[in-house]
This record gives sequence, structure tokens and C-alpha cells, in this order.
Amino acid sequence: MTTLPPLPLTRPKLTSLARQKLPCTPKNLARAQLIKEKDDIDHYLEVNFKGLSKEEVAAYRNSYKKNICVDMLREGYHKSFTELFALMERWDVLRETAKVRSIFWMQKPLEEQPEKLDHFYHYLTRAENAERKEYFEDVYNNLYALACYFNTPEDKWVRNHFYERCFKIAQLIKIDGGKKEAEAHAHMGLLYEEDGQLSEAAEHYEAFHQLTQGRIWKDETGRFLNLLACESLLRTYRLLSDKMLENKEYKQAIRILIKASEIAREGSDKKMEGEASYYLGLAYLDAGEYEKALTVLNTYSKISTDLDDDLSLGRAYEAIAKVLQSQGEMKEAIKYLKKVLKIARNNFQNLDIVRASTMLGDIYNEKGYYSKASEYFQQAFDTTREPMNMPLMNETKVHYGIAKAHQLMLTINNCIETADITSLDHLLSWKESRSDIAPDLIIGSRRSTMETLSQNFRYLEEELSGYGISSKKFLISMHSACTKH
Repeated sequence: MTTLPPLPLTRPKLTSLARQKLPCTPKNLARAQLIKEKDDIDHYLEVNFKGLSKEEVAAYRNSYKKNICVDMLREGYHKSFTELFALMERWDVLRETAKVRSIFWMQKPLEEQPEKLDHFYHYLTRAENAERKEYFEDVYNNLYALACYFNTPEDKWVRNHFYERCFKIAQLIKIDGGKKEAEAHAHMGLLYEEDGQLSEAAEHYEAFHQLTQGRIWKDETGRFLNLLACESLLRTYRLLSDKMLENKEYKQAIRILIKASEIAREGSDKKMEGEASYYLGLAYLDAGEYEKALTVLNTYSKISTDLDDDLSLGRAYEAIAKVLQSQGEMKEAIKYLKKVLKIARNNFQNLDIVRASTMLGDIYNEKGYYSKASEYFQQAFDTTREPMNMPLMNETKVHYGIAKAHQLMLTINNCIETADITSLDHLLSWKESRSDIAPDLIIGSRRSTMETLSQNFRYLEEELSGYGISSKKFLISMHSACTKH
């Protein structure tokens, strides 16, 4: 919900006079100095303002906060005074607590923020006046105005206090068909969601959704409340399902995401429906239900195509590729990942390029196509260098290095197996310089696995070390023997 437009604040006589004395007297002045200051004020008022009453003199002498409280009591707003006093006490406690935790705490005391005190006075007294007359809708509007005014990071606890007050008052409003009650549930849902209490947030959002079904109510920006309820519920259900999936509670997560999909369809918003299908598909993937995952993700890709939404389509293809990879359908997975790469390049989505290239590199690396794997890992590494994303760059660098090592060891293994003069020359040259050996030196179409290569090296080094011979000396002697023959 958005902030209500500002209203002209009404101030009683004492408060109006006191504002002329701002800024307020600081608390840390010595007692003698305070007495002197008050004597100076009395003398000034006596000389310049003949006929002022004691109350008007007190307006200049007291702090602005005290004048606000006195005005409330003089005007008979005892409930407003009690509520304001409780808030001020809590304000001081929170401020002192935060001050202890951080030496950089900069929030001013409430008595040094007259604008906030003015808002408290104006809206609390109006709300109390409306409550006496049982105009509960006016009470709600005034309390909600305060919640909107204090909707800042440092004052969020004040906003939450008035959200709770609004919720209680909304239960008493019977003339609007439940609109204010629905809004109050939305505010309480947000309050709990921000606090991480997702189950409680979901309960309030469900009530919000139920109250707005079949209604054409809109908020201050012109958005339908029912659509907002759907969005809020989907967001909360997704966060709840993430926690369930982390705890491997797959059935509960899928159940709640199916419910989210049904709500999204009710909202008649195709993009929202697609998002719900996407997260449901990922949940099916985590649960190992691959066929259901493909069905749901294909629905998401169709919705994205209908909406002409390339970025969503890319996400759908990437998720489908993950499912196919889990099923062992590598050719199909490669096909979808290449589509993802094309979409990502056309839309300058570097992170999508990195993810798709890394996935392709992993697939080719597993299949033993190390040159292809190196090519895609290099693409991922080069892409991360442009935005200088250091953690991602280091990760892709490792993938690229592993693929290059596999490629190099395959070449070396083939040279060892061939065991002719040319191959031994290349091996000796590599031992000297440790530079790359060109892939075209691989003779024939033989392909050895990583295990065979490591076994060959390990076996050779173990045998030679038993005789006190280094692998380099052995290769040189082999080369000499071949040359003689």
C-alpha cells in the first residue's frame, strides 16, 4: 500500500508557540545553565510579550515533547497521551540498545524530531475523537496514515505498531463489505513476512485472498487487491517451499506449489501463472519426478513463448535441460542449452551465458569430449571477466583448467600408447617446457578414459621409483633405444 497524501497538521496554542522556540533545549546542559536560560526567557517574555499566561510561558520554557503531551491531556485525549508515552518510552529503549551495539548510531531522540511529534499528535487525537463517535473507518484511516508516515527502515517498528492497531480496528468496520479488513490482513502478512514468520504471513495472505475474491476493489495506485493477494500468496508459498526443499520435504513443497499454481490461474495473470509452473517444475526435479517436471516446465515455456518473453523462455529451457541431464538424455539437454545460449547472447544476459556454457562444458567433459568442454568453459571464463565477477571468475577458471588438463592428458596418454620416435620427442619436449601439446597429435581415433591415464602414470612412476629411476630418464633412454633401431 502507498503513503496517503499529507494532511495539514493542526496544532493547539501551546504547541504552536513552542515551535517558535525550536530547536529544543539540549538535555546535557548543567542545572545552573538551565536556570539561567529560563530566567532569560522569563525576562525576554516580560519585556516583549506583555500579558502572556503561565501556560504560554511554559510553552517556551518546556521541551517540545513535553508540550505535545501537555496539550493532549489539556484537550482530553488521554488515550492518545497513553499511547504516545508508551511509544516514546519504547523509542528511547530501542535507541539506547542500538547505541550500545554500534558507535555509529545516528538516530536523534524523539524530542529533537518535532515533525514526527506533530504527526503523532495530529493523527492520534483525530483517531481518538473518531473512536468516541464510533466512526471506525476514520479511526482506521488516521492510524493507517501514521503507519505510512513511519514506513522507513529505522522506524519500521512504529509502522508495525500501527499496522496491528489497524488490524484490530478493521474487525469493527461493517459498512465497506470487508475491504478494510482485507487491507489489514495484507499489512499483517507483510509484517510477518519481513520478520521471517512465513506460516503466519501465509495465514494472513490467505485471508486477504479470500476476502478479495470476486471483488473489484483497488488500492491507491489502481491495482486490483485480488491480484495483489495472489502475488503475495505466491511469494510466501515459494519461500515456504524453498525451506521445505532444503529439508528434503518434497511432498509438502510440491503440495504447496500446486496450490500456488491454482491461485495463479485464478488471478488470470499469465506471467504469474508461468512463474508458478517454473517453481513447481523445479520442485518435481528435486524430488526426482522427471516426467512431471518436464510436463510443467513445457507449460512454462509455452506461456513464455505466447507472452514473447525471451528471458523467461531461456529460464524454461535451462530448467528443461537440467531435467533431461538428470534423465541421461544428453543430446536433448545439449540442444536446449544451445537455445539458452542463443537467447542469452541476444539479450546480453552474461550470467545466463556463464551458466549455460558451464553446463555444456560439464556434459562434454563427462562424455570425454575434452576439446568441446574446454571451448565452453573458456566461453564461461571469458564472459565472467567482462563484469569482473571475481567469485564466478574463479569458479569458471577451475572448470576451464580441469577440462584443459583432461584434454592434455588424453594427448599424452595416446603418445605413450603409440611409443614411436615422434611421440617420444613430443613427450620429452613437454617434460622440458610443460607447454600445451597440440590436440592433432592424437593418433588414430583411440580415446582413453581419465582412469586409464592416471593408472598408466601411477603404474609407470611406481615401477621406476622402485628401481631409483626418474620418469624423465626413462623416457630419454626409450628415445635413445628407438633411435638406434
